Amino acid sequence: MKLQVSHRTRYEYAGPVRESFNEVRLRPVTNEHQTCESFHLDVQPAARISQYSDFHKNTVHFFELPESHQSLLVESKAVISTASIAPLLVATPSPMSALPDCVRMDRCFDFLQESTFVERSPEAWRLALDLTHDHADVWQAAQSIMRYIHKEFAYTPSATGVHTHMRDVLRDRKGVCQDFAHVMCGLCRALQIPALYVSGYLYNGPRDQLLGAQASHAWCEVFLPGLGWRGLDPTNNQPADERYIKLAVGRDYADVPPVRGHYKGNTQRTMDVEVFVERLDA
Repeated sequence: MKLQVSHRTRYEYAGPVRESFNEVRLRPVTNEHQTCESFHLDVQPAARISQYSDFHKNTVHFFELPESHQSLLVESKAVISTASIAPLLVATPSPMSALPDCVRMDRCFDFLQESTFVERSPEAWRLALDLTHDHADVWQAAQSIMRYIHKEFAYTPSATGVHTHMRDVLRDRKGVCQDFAHVMCGLCRALQIPALYVSGYLYNGPRDQLLGAQASHAWCEVFLPGLGWRGLDPTNNQPADERYIKLAVGRDYADVPPVRGHYKGNTQRTMDVEVFVERLDA
């Protein structure tokens, strides 16, 4: 599947601001499931853009605007080819008994710990245990957690913000894809299942078929001993497939915001985000 993504973020400030320093994580990754064929990033006012790879190997572009300005536009366009993810050949591919080995793996250790928006509280552990007590397999346990979140939590865009902690989402039982990914990460980690947070996009074909499409999206990947990472989307109750475009991964949203920065000046501002995902090979 060949997909094109246009992502536009515009800030308008109540007064002139200056010394703006910004990081952008908008370039889709290239891996065995997807290839970023082209990527263009533009910022206005114009600035010199540099890039580096962060701790989790995400591509980060950064720029600074020392001069006074009253608006900021960050716009990216990417073309990505995605491939179908092979289904698991057996229903129970990874036994829960293999999980203790994960804590000694570098690629898993960070995704077993608490983080900015994710905790392994006694309440999270008790709930996760109740949801998975009859499963001896990691994949089946993770899917049970995914199904519970999809069924019991209401998709409510106005209920939370980007800094909402998973404990508040567990209490209120509502939120958006970011919140549901945090809850799933927390419940999985409470059981010692490595779980990472994925930032990206979801192509939905006909509009409004899937929640979180035509916008930035978030889901989880869980580590299956002997097989590697597999994506699960609690917002839509399904495994990640060729419709999902991965931008970046981290412990939670704090590691992977699409645009993050700081500046000096008026703190009153508005932000408008537009995302368009279209299929090029239909």
